[in-house]
Amino acid sequence: MVRIAGVDLLSDKRVDIALSRIYGVGASNVRKILKTAKVEEGKRVKDLKEDEVARIQKIIDTSYRVEGDLRQEVAENIKRLKVIGCYRGIRHSKNLPVKGQRTRSNARTKRGKRVTIGALKKEVRAQMGTITTDKKAQAQTEVKEVRKK
Repeated sequence: MVRIAGVDLLSDKRVDIALSRIYGVGASNVRKILKTAKVEEGKRVKDLKEDEVARIQKIIDTSYRVEGDLRQEVAENIKRLKVIGCYRGIRHSKNLPVKGQRTRSNARTKRGKRVTIGALKKEVRAQMGTITTDKKAQAQTEVKEVRKK
């Protein structure tokens, strides 16, 4: 099994597919890396020679920010946005979509499971009704006392 940038690459996969498992290396970056390392895209990871692996490793280490460093940079950027209080930072802190997506009908993964508000059982509604009427009565008496003064 080949290990590049702290990630174990699956030996049965093609090199171009396996390298995309590294955080921060996408399809277009993989093509550039393999072209500079002079490795065929269709080659399997188990068929790579040690010098090819070393070339790929060297290119990734020198030219690209990947894995932990990249994750840390992204986290710092988000933290900075939250601290300065910009719109994107506020959206991040409220766990809502940041880049202008609509939230009325979508954004389920970000907002969580639906919570139904209107449909309540009779017993629950009765209990809530007594609580709200008690609060209303308290508020009305407080208002009357304030007006008397």
